[in-house]
Amino acid sequence: MATEKPHGVLFDIDGTLVDTTYLHTVSWWEALRQADHPVPMATVHRSIGMGSDKLLDHLLGPERDRDDDPKLREAHNTLYTEYWERLTPLPGAADLLRACAERGLRVVLATSAAEHEVGALRRALNADDVVDTITSSADAQESKPAPDILEAALKQSGLPAERVVFVGDSVWDVAAAGKLDIPCVGLTCGGTSRGELAGAGAVAVYDDPAALLAELADSPLIRPR
Repeated sequence: MATEKPHGVLFDIDGTLVDTTYLHTVSWWEALRQADHPVPMATVHRSIGMGSDKLLDHLLGPERDRDDDPKLREAHNTLYTEYWERLTPLPGAADLLRACAERGLRVVLATSAAEHEVGALRRALNADDVVDTITSSADAQESKPAPDILEAALKQSGLPAERVVFVGDSVWDVAAAGKLDIPCVGLTCGGTSRGELAGAGAVAVYDDPAALLAELADSPLIRPR
């Protein structure tokens, strides 16, 4: 077991740092409804955090006709884009990133959001001055729960897996981190319960970035693994 503190922190953005989980939920729900795929909104919500390909498999079944998938993704993107100018950071998000940087930790935004979405998320966060590396969906062949986006974040930042912690808000984040033996800190602000995150393997769970910031000194982001 390592005795030194982590060198860096990988952060998911959607639902972890920016309040987008339910915006994605309602956008997917409406896109599916328009295509005559009625899926309860609660079911959609529990799939958020996966990439669109795996989300559609999860919601509609892997044996479905995939010919309409591009239209479904485009409909989701069109609906979600309407919220871009109103995106809001979650409580304490930017302050948490700055506090990590002040403690010598490299801050990496390990998001699988599409490149055209990343700019809107960064504007909402307004913390580019302390961010070391940012990924996007273009950097990963497979989406979460596959670990590709985390592998890309490690490669681009030069950080070793054994010296980082990942912060995410979904069970898919925890699963992706677990495949690389990276400890994952869960936040419930994306709508996933403390019990679900802990049950998936999160090493600690907090309400939101502000709650994690308040306990940062004693959190897995600072203390040795």
